[in-house]
Amino acid sequence: MKKFFKLNEHNVTVKSELLAAFTSFFAAVYIIVVNANILSASGAKMEPLILATVFASLIGCILVALISNAPLAIMPGMGINALFTYTIVKTMGLSFNEALAAVFVAGILFCIVAFTPLADIITKSISHNLKESISVGIGLFITFIGLKNCGFLLPDSSTIIKLANLGDPTIIAFILAMILTIVLFIMNVPGAFLISIIGGTIISVFLGIVDLSTLSFSLPNFNEYNEIFFAMDFGNINSISFWVATFSLTLVLIFENIGLLHGQVNGLLNAPHKTKKALHAVAISSALCGILGTSPSVSTVECAAGIAQGGKTGLTALFTGFLFLLSLFFIPVIKIIPPAAISPVLVIIGCLMMSNVTNIDFKDFTEALPSFLIIVLIPLTFSIVDGIAFGFISYPIAKFAAKKHKEVSLATYCISVIFLIYFVLHVINT
Repeated sequence: MKKFFKLNEHNVTVKSELLAAFTSFFAAVYIIVVNANILSASGAKMEPLILATVFASLIGCILVALISNAPLAIMPGMGINALFTYTIVKTMGLSFNEALAAVFVAGILFCIVAFTPLADIITKSISHNLKESISVGIGLFITFIGLKNCGFLLPDSSTIIKLANLGDPTIIAFILAMILTIVLFIMNVPGAFLISIIGGTIISVFLGIVDLSTLSFSLPNFNEYNEIFFAMDFGNINSISFWVATFSLTLVLIFENIGLLHGQVNGLLNAPHKTKKALHAVAISSALCGILGTSPSVSTVECAAGIAQGGKTGLTALFTGFLFLLSLFFIPVIKIIPPAAISPVLVIIGCLMMSNVTNIDFKDFTEALPSFLIIVLIPLTFSIVDGIAFGFISYPIAKFAAKKHKEVSLATYCISVIFLIYFVLHVINT
């Protein structure tokens, strides 16, 4: 093991890598809860989704450990799970199993990009501002979902949305959990999100929102997992909706993972030679997610905690993966966690993703307007695909108006045309 992971060359020990793994695990384990919670809104049952998330995390960590020898945590991504549920299933009309088929195909396309020079070509040809605005828009979308799911924001016939009754026990639980989450996060407490979710659940118990009498400890029900494992439905593969969903997933996967890996492997780890292989691992893992029954994987932001703790090799990733596997014994507890305990985490994640807005050039209106449309229309249309589409379509229009059409790459033109066709077909079908 020492030779395979080159521990001596990296000046680390098994003990130090295990410590880093525990740090990454406690920083990221909340994703198991949150991912399953978001995906359950698409119609699938909670327990099978927890199993799928755990297995995807285990396999993702094993792959990145063996392929790239990097201390990363590969798990179903926040943001892209919202794209899966609220856009592909709820807005575009694909069933959960059809969406899994789109995940698998998107993963294959991602592999083609990752294993060829296309990754560099795409990232260099798409406007930096458009890529940053996608992250910001998804961040706002996640925040909106969090506030909606816990009942803090309610629909209103006059004002579209309104604030809930602050005296409602569920809202009180959310507010108290939000305060706890903010304090823990600002104090940089290890495992802040996990602690806040536990704290929010305890608060909900005292306020009578969670009934502990329903809690029963048992082994995971693998019979229900058969409903989503290897259950991809390709029956809708000839529809425009399927391919727009697949294309959108691929686009987000490419931009998000390349950006994350650049920051983690190049920046924090200072090992740029591992970036390409890490991308290979994430791409394979994303394709497997369609088979396992969950939304695609990314290299989580939270693994930065493990790197900061001193993790330098794939042994950290390997340990982290098996720690995720152990979490299966806590599924009964995970299932009783209420939205009031999870929503504060979504708000904080949205805030963190919002920080990318500082990287957008608002001085150039031809860059600012398309970016702005992506940012506001993703949450306002409740569709990540539609928000991205309007931004990409408006980009060449703005550049032509300013006589800057030479700044638009061929790849951007192609993406814009695809999204335009998507809207035209949508109009025709309605």
